[in-house]
Amino acid sequence: MGCVKRNVCVWFFGSVCHGFDETAMKLTVSAAFTTMVGTGNFVIFVSLLGIHCDSFYKEDLMAESVLVTGGAGYIGSVVVSQLLEQGDQVIVYDNLSKGRLASVPANAKFIQGDISDRAALDRLFQENSIDAVMHFAAFIEAGESMQLPEKYFRNNTANTLNLLEAMIAHKISRFVFSSTAALFGTPERTPIEETDKLQPTNTYGASKLLVEEMLAWFHLIHGLCYASLRYFNAAGAAGKQGEDHHPESHLIPLTLQVALGQREFISIFGTDYPTPDGTCVRDYIHVSDLASAHLLVLDELKRKDKLIYNLGNGRGFSVREVIDTVRRVTSQAIPVKEAARRPGDPAILVASSEKIRKELNWTPRYSDLEAIVRSAWDWRRAYPHGYDEKSVSGH
Repeated sequence: MGCVKRNVCVWFFGSVCHGFDETAMKLTVSAAFTTMVGTGNFVIFVSLLGIHCDSFYKEDLMAESVLVTGGAGYIGSVVVSQLLEQGDQVIVYDNLSKGRLASVPANAKFIQGDISDRAALDRLFQENSIDAVMHFAAFIEAGESMQLPEKYFRNNTANTLNLLEAMIAHKISRFVFSSTAALFGTPERTPIEETDKLQPTNTYGASKLLVEEMLAWFHLIHGLCYASLRYFNAAGAAGKQGEDHHPESHLIPLTLQVALGQREFISIFGTDYPTPDGTCVRDYIHVSDLASAHLLVLDELKRKDKLIYNLGNGRGFSVREVIDTVRRVTSQAIPVKEAARRPGDPAILVASSEKIRKELNWTPRYSDLEAIVRSAWDWRRAYPHGYDEKSVSGH
């Protein structure tokens, strides 16, 4: 059973309908009843072709209004674009401490605000009709989290609790959480499955794990329907939306900066790991594929009340493989500087996505590393200094 506000039961006089064209049927029903409004459960009786059909959700027939916190960020902005493409109304709520206003599509409603501000959240929910919340607002630097743990527990954990309390107060019951595979710490096996032990080795991962624990209790006590998606490295670009962190710490954009002459070399931290070429192996997933998974679980929460999935593209790539791929794509030499291992870096981090593939038929479109890097390179050449140079949106 999932989380829905209003249920529309459509009955057709006659025998039970099997093997009908569901999309065509929904379009027919939607066209016939687009003017109907209501707040409770109601039933519509329709006679058509002597057929008796099962019920549909009103939410399946109508566009939704979705709040995206952190929607000016790298992943959040791509999710916003995909929501708009499927006809949903989107409200982006972001304090712009890390996000880029220029990444927000013009036809999304943008509100600058902080999830730490409960009064602002109450106004947000009072003044806007919101069906679901997708939560991306978080700090993500694992290294910094080990220097400033209080910053991560306050923003990632305490502020998310603030958001959840506001949701419950305003009776919003669907929540999609952008979690992290850092929950697993140094894994006992790879690829990592959803049931593997949660043992984060940094306070970034710990701050997200606390949120997942809160979600489980809110589900049990308040009936919150939620999905948590765990993944490692988002990469690539989606049209005019790309990766633009300040400061940048991710391998692919850093290596592309070398190709553009903005950085002298790329560092390899550790060359003696128990991997085929001695460098760390990591899971890279295209940001568009990540976004599509978020949309899938948002829809599935109409039918299910709890979803937890790992996301990956099926295999890992070593640091040297990534650098060699950037060389091929950019036709640049990419000087390398080898350095000592960084404390806490596991040799291999790869997440299994078999569960979401089987249950929701999610299939990454960009599983090839070269395609991921090429999309990032195309964006970086168009925006060599990031969003500071050109605006994607009309905000």
